[in-house]
Amino acid sequence: MTIEAAERGSVHSVRLTDFWDRMELHLGPAYARSWAHDMVLAQLGGRTVDQALAAGEDTKDVWRAVAANLELPARER
Repeated sequence: MTIEAAERGSVHSVRLTDFWDRMELHLGPAYARSWAHDMVLAQLGGRTVDQALAAGEDTKDVWRAVAANLELPARER
């Protein structure tokens, strides 16, 4: 499922919305999408956040990779 399909109202859109809310909380609204597009994470198999989500990776797994990369406290992972 593509990100666009998820954002159009599939059952996954709530979780994806929560994911982007968390991204914007920690990186800021202007930087979150850019970071997700450009930052390659080893925990995602050498893919970016956008690539992992587009490939259908679970948003929880992608968030955990982001949180680890940003070195967020355990309570925020």
